[in-house]
Amino acid sequence: MDGEALHEIAIRTAMALPAVDETQPFSEGTFVYKVVGKMFAMTTELRGVPIVNLKCAPPHGASLVRDHDEITPGWHMNKQHWITLAPGPGIDEELVEDLVANAYELVVSGLPRARRPIDPARRAQAD
Repeated sequence: MDGEALHEIAIRTAMALPAVDETQPFSEGTFVYKVVGKMFAMTTELRGVPIVNLKCAPPHGASLVRDHDEITPGWHMNKQHWITLAPGPGIDEELVEDLVANAYELVVSGLPRARRPIDPARRAQAD
């Protein structure tokens, strides 16, 4: 997958989720995706290469980093709780969609019930 497709799929997937806001709090070209004010994804470039930072549970993140050359600990983020996706042959549309949805659900599950736009447990049962 090339960098343009990586960004396009991550953005499309994030914006299709309930109660997501796109902000640009850092620099031009860096977009942050939040649910109820909590960040779960970011698209930007690193040395001219498009990347996506995603919130990820530590054990899952460690296995993704181990199994995919294009996935590294989160750039400029808490490396235990964030991963960075870069373009490459080991990244496909389904993986990007799944990881963005997973990042969203991880953040939603940490919100107080009254502030959650969805019930992550109910969504997992539907899948």
